[in-house]
Amino acid sequence: MTVRSASRALAAATAALLTLGGLAACSGDGGGSDPDRVDVVAAFYPLQFLAEKIGGDAVAVTSLAKPGAEPHDLELNPRQVGQVADAELIVYLSGFQPAVDEAVEQNGGDRAFDVAGVQPLLDAAAGGHQHEGEAGHEEESGGKDPHLWLDPTRLATAGDRLADRLGKADPGRAGDFTARAAALRAELTGLDADYTRGLATCQRREIVTSHTAFGYLADHYRLEQVGITGLSPDAEPAPQHLAEVAEEAREHGATTIFFETLVSPKIAETVAREVGARTAVLDPIEGRPADGDYLSAMRANLQTLRTALDCS
Repeated sequence: MTVRSASRALAAATAALLTLGGLAACSGDGGGSDPDRVDVVAAFYPLQFLAEKIGGDAVAVTSLAKPGAEPHDLELNPRQVGQVADAELIVYLSGFQPAVDEAVEQNGGDRAFDVAGVQPLLDAAAGGHQHEGEAGHEEESGGKDPHLWLDPTRLATAGDRLADRLGKADPGRAGDFTARAAALRAELTGLDADYTRGLATCQRREIVTSHTAFGYLADHYRLEQVGITGLSPDAEPAPQHLAEVAEEAREHGATTIFFETLVSPKIAETVAREVGARTAVLDPIEGRPADGDYLSAMRANLQTLRTALDCS
């Protein structure tokens, strides 16, 4: 514990120098309050879930993205930047939240764990295709899709690597972190098996989504995603693109147009009216679910998909 406390003090001192004193005063309310736990800052909910499941009572996790807020375009206030500067471990996904990327670059040092580096990311168009007029974070993320947590097997691998990093931060509990990661992997393997069985035999395999967030899910379970907008959920699609999506939905007999929990359903409702389809929520789980957690939200998504695709 003495080494970890010294590391925390050094990080706080460095933050004070980097932020010219004023920011350090704000950051004093952030991490560093419990010498018996690793202070972890998670960029948004799925990474918070991962840190809490693997860290257990040995970690204190702060999420930068608040419940009910859309995390893509998160802007950090001075206190949150201070939390990044003070944290013993920062869990983030580069290319997903530019403000977090900037804070990590300025204040993260060797305390940052980038989940995007665990496995190669899929291209933005994986699991489906894009039409002219789609917009999003493709340019910012180098044409890569950051929504890896929607493939449970990828999240399990990220959890294994996170356990290794937590073990370096607190070597005395490394075995506990590894054991919890193994337990989470078992849960995620079971979830993956349920998806594989549940989506094996369906009348349709194309999902029309308001937000192109489901490329990993579509790629892993042999579905095809047609996105109304790009990787950014608040992008405004061009009228020509809406017409193309509606035509494709008709061609494939789509009965459901999916929208998500944290953005307006108006665009999805427009396409649904055009093709005579209904709408339903398919949660990209970018924010904390109103009820339950990542696992329960994924299982709810599975039931929604089975109904929409007429799976037997």
